Amino acid sequence: MAKPKSGAKKPTPAAKTGAKPTAKKDNAARLDLIRNASKKVATAATKVVKAVAEGAKGKVAAVKKAVAEKAPAAAKGAKAGAKTAPPPAAAPAKAGKAPPAATAASKAAPAATGKKAAGKAGSKAQSAVPSGPPVEKPRPRATKLPPVGEPLTKREMEQLLTAGEGRGVMGEGSLKGRLILSGELPHLVVVGRDKRELTFLLQGPDQEVLPAYVDHKVSVSGMIRKTTNHSGVVEVRKYSAKKPEVEEVAPPPSDSEPKLRYLSPGEVSMAVAAGMGAGIKGFASIRGNLEMMGDDFVLVVSNGGTRQQVSFAIEGKAAVKSLRKYVGQTLQVTGVVDKSSGWGGRITAENVEPRPSEARSVSRDEMELVHIEGEVPTSVDVKLNHGLTVRLQEQPGATWAIEPTLAKRVGLREANFEPGPNGGPATREFFFTPRNPGSFEMEFFLAKAFTPGVVERSFKINVTVRP
Repeated sequence: MAKPKSGAKKPTPAAKTGAKPTAKKDNAARLDLIRNASKKVATAATKVVKAVAEGAKGKVAAVKKAVAEKAPAAAKGAKAGAKTAPPPAAAPAKAGKAPPAATAASKAAPAATGKKAAGKAGSKAQSAVPSGPPVEKPRPRATKLPPVGEPLTKREMEQLLTAGEGRGVMGEGSLKGRLILSGELPHLVVVGRDKRELTFLLQGPDQEVLPAYVDHKVSVSGMIRKTTNHSGVVEVRKYSAKKPEVEEVAPPPSDSEPKLRYLSPGEVSMAVAAGMGAGIKGFASIRGNLEMMGDDFVLVVSNGGTRQQVSFAIEGKAAVKSLRKYVGQTLQVTGVVDKSSGWGGRITAENVEPRPSEARSVSRDEMELVHIEGEVPTSVDVKLNHGLTVRLQEQPGATWAIEPTLAKRVGLREANFEPGPNGGPATREFFFTPRNPGSFEMEFFLAKAFTPGVVERSFKINVTVRP
């Protein structure tokens, strides 16, 4: 026989005590068991309602589990009480006093169910309330990269970097240039083969990062596509940026004279050309014919005898009197060349070497010559393809010359400087070989050596060329 729970007294046999007291004790024990079970059920139901109201799903499951465990225990207690009481005497008491406890339990159960439903409805209403618009995260404009393609060949790279060519060329390669922003998108400005600029749009996952390197030197590698003849697109796989070089402040010019340098072949050509290279200064070697202007030596390097003559006054340790024996010959002079104007300057000679004179282009043998001496305006007749000579006296600091166009028209062949005998005045001989028949007016100018535009005097002669 099972023992009653919840502090119920042990029943005594009916034969010893009598029927009425035993029935009263059994009814009281049974009521105590029912009352304790209803309290436990009500407590469990209250806990369930509170857990549902708070919205804690985990606690609800735990409470349900507790209720499920306690309900069998209460049922066992009720069965034990029922077994201890005799059936005839327990029926009236159960019929008379059980309804109040059952009524309380029945009231508690609907109340728990209502609260549970209210808790569920509240949780649903709470979840239905909108929490606000989601915050959009910035995403790059182009995040997908195409698959790796074929690398660009040397020929395709040349077309890619040539402005006006290469439309449609594509492949894997690398480019270097300056990063700029155009329409808030990064572009790479690349200097092409002919120094013309090409613009490439940079795409890929790093498109949002690249604008931070504006005006930097950027190197990119990836899929390159030239969409037009002057622009294209690069799908950037890798990139590197270098800070722009800071322009160094030029130091103030020093008072000391700049160091001399060797003149390039182009600068030497400008130094010996008429009307060019004014201001050129440097170390060089030039060749010309040696002449004298008073006691000074002059090296005529081009256009001798015309108003475009270029000559340099020889100075320095190599300008010695022993050079007099080379007057009229060709010399190679090495030193510091300083061309002060388009028509010449001076050269500080360090070394002077004589060179063999060039053979005359026209031989005077078997040629009829017409000779004019001094500044005498006159008229002469000359045969076609024969010779005409004019000899004029030079003056210190000045030289005789004719216009370059006239020199071509009447066929100027030579303008020879001849020193005077026994220290006398020097002369200049002009040798002509007319090639075209007709009448010509020839004008000679006595002008300063290094400024042919300044003329002291002139005279004219009329020449008639006959076939």
